[in-house]
Amino acid sequence: MDFEDTPEEAAYRAEVRSLLEEHAAELVHMDSGEEGTAGSRTEELALRRTQRVLAEAGLVGVAWDTAHGGRGGTLAQQSIVHQELARARVPALINHIGLGMCAPTVIAHGSQQQRDRYLPRLLRAEDVWCQLFSEPASGSDLAALRTTAVREGDGWVVNGQKVWTTLAHVADFGILLTRTDPARPKHAGLTMFVVDMHAPGVEVRPLKQMGGQSGFNEVFFTDVHIPDSERLGEPGEGWRVALTTLLNERVAVGGGGTDLGSSVESLAQLAAERMPALGHDRQVLARQALGRAVVAALANRYTGYRRYTAISQGGLPGPEASAGKLAGTASAKLIADLGVRLLGDDALYMGTPDGDRWQRTMAGLPGLAIAGGTDEVLRNIVGERVLGLPPEPREDKHRPFSEAAATRQTGAMA
Repeated sequence: MDFEDTPEEAAYRAEVRSLLEEHAAELVHMDSGEEGTAGSRTEELALRRTQRVLAEAGLVGVAWDTAHGGRGGTLAQQSIVHQELARARVPALINHIGLGMCAPTVIAHGSQQQRDRYLPRLLRAEDVWCQLFSEPASGSDLAALRTTAVREGDGWVVNGQKVWTTLAHVADFGILLTRTDPARPKHAGLTMFVVDMHAPGVEVRPLKQMGGQSGFNEVFFTDVHIPDSERLGEPGEGWRVALTTLLNERVAVGGGGTDLGSSVESLAQLAAERMPALGHDRQVLARQALGRAVVAALANRYTGYRRYTAISQGGLPGPEASAGKLAGTASAKLIADLGVRLLGDDALYMGTPDGDRWQRTMAGLPGLAIAGGTDEVLRNIVGERVLGLPPEPREDKHRPFSEAAATRQTGAMA
């Protein structure tokens, strides 16, 4: 693999860098103290403005087809944009869930009317999206979800609860996976919808994380009416639709070779500043840890580039994205752990000379390890679908969900 930019890529990188410099005053930068978490209404509006400015400059949806409002570019160009945004200290786009997970699902399974209505506004962050999958009783076992959608007239009535929903507190729309036929096996009785997060009966409660932020939420649905026109795919085909979301999620959350949390370049800069003050023995240990982190980060990054290349040549995200997400999480843990240890005693306090980014990254990693599938689930996917190992026994896979759920509840009570 040639790691250098081609002449065309170098020219595009220069163009992107020039555009970011031109619009710098209109963008949120992490150095300004704003972290990209939309913790306040002021932050949220600033982050929405940042994405709108970038979209109008042609730097959002770079690899999307022009028919869907994108630029018709390559995934290599999209990767260059991500690199240059990180270099310019622009935080993750507020609509990263919508861009990386929801939009591909709408494109693949939505009607033309849905694409026309939602995609242009999603690109500009006029509407922020979230993904409503996990539930309190079915986190890793997504197909065991209990949120119901019952047909009523020309629509559906939804009742249930979701949890760990990123950005639900600022979202305008979400993709919602529900159970519409409990008499069928758990994977067969699901249906996906687009839900208006401001609709009557939708209640969002932010969850306070140990890093101080509230990016995750629990969401309650009480007699929420959804028109049938907002269905994605056919009734009962929700699992197939959800796989589109999940495969794209695992590419977006570390499967595409991006650094999760803080970048290895930032770690190297911190090490250069902090290591001279360490004793000889501690310097040796720090250099070894830095080497391990750099090797892991670069291996994940370049493997991700290979994956991007395959997708850009017509392939689809597959189970290898699960391996990428696993590697991305492991790399992020190495980077954050060394970052905090290099801070030494300063890591006990917020507002260190390097800010509190390393502490917050470390505190956020347990949630990141769960997002897009836990390590255990992803290892099962790699084992079964990549290595060809026999699957684990799943007694409830072919039984009606209502029967399997009753059995689990009886067992829990016993």
